[in-house]
Amino acid sequence: MNIYVVGLNQLFDINKPTLPLASGEFSREIGTTIVVVVCLMSFFIGLKAQSLPLLCALSGSCFLGTAYSINVPFLRWKQHPVLAATCILCVRAILVQLAFFIHIQGYVLRKPVALTKSVVFATTFMCFFSAVIALFKDIPDVDGDRNFSIHSFSVRLGQERVFWLCIKLLLIAYTIAIIVGASSGNIYQRLVTVLGHACIASILWLQAQSVDVQDKSSTTSFYMFIWKLFYIEYLLIPFLR
Repeated sequence: MNIYVVGLNQLFDINKPTLPLASGEFSREIGTTIVVVVCLMSFFIGLKAQSLPLLCALSGSCFLGTAYSINVPFLRWKQHPVLAATCILCVRAILVQLAFFIHIQGYVLRKPVALTKSVVFATTFMCFFSAVIALFKDIPDVDGDRNFSIHSFSVRLGQERVFWLCIKLLLIAYTIAIIVGASSGNIYQRLVTVLGHACIASILWLQAQSVDVQDKSSTTSFYMFIWKLFYIEYLLIPFLR
């Protein structure tokens, strides 16, 4: 489903010449075929699993991913900053965390579903991260967005202001993670979560100092760095118990 959402966006995202379709590496027909096939495969897996929460996650991701990208009346929500941010936050922070957790607990492990400290933390933390991703993704694409009348926050507020807003949001998220980690009753879990998040926050701050916000390659590289931090967090979440 993630391949479907990202692939569909590329089918309609013509303002980034380095992407496979825009550069001619893939034809539009091949891109369309990939998108349709992976979407069908995703729903086949969901139906095969006979899991309502998994199907809800897939359906919600499919709808929001389609509404975000497809260029038809009342959709293409990526043109509207608030709707674009809502799509990313709902999928990355809420659907992925809660629906997958309920699927594993109730349909795979066959356990009573009760929200744990780690999944509540993960949902809250990823809300911050998803908001940052939604804001930051447009910083390298200001010129293209402006040419195609996409009024992103970076176009409206300026790249510098949005960049430092993103850094502040991430630092707030890591501060919350350190406080939650410090409340753990297990000394080893406390050390891992507190030191782990403190180290990541320090690296984030140091990396941010070297970014040239006006340079597209610099901001694109930092955007990919943020995605790495996003996935690294999943190594620390299990220690928050």
